[in-house]
Amino acid sequence: MAYYVILANWTDEGIRGIRQSTDRVDAFRARVAEAGGKVLQFLYTMGVHDVVIVAEFPSDDAANRVVLRTGMQGFVRSVTLKAWSPEEFRALANGA
Repeated sequence: MAYYVILANWTDEGIRGIRQSTDRVDAFRARVAEAGGKVLQFLYTMGVHDVVIVAEFPSDDAANRVVLRTGMQGFVRSVTLKAWSPEEFRALANGA
């Protein structure tokens, strides 16, 4: 499975509904699992981004579908980064 880092920020609607945020995390975890993935880490942060998520998905399409469905709810806007472990990157770099 591939790794993805999702950086999210509250929308106006998201910050107004902040008290329900942890309920939405549970729903997000379920959506990821339904797509065949797994949330490895979900962190609330302060600074440039409000939330950082590290997840595994079986494909870019599966990751994209979950992120798009989440964005459609209107509580966050996000940026998704595909990521590689050091071991995976070593194999890529050695093949370059």
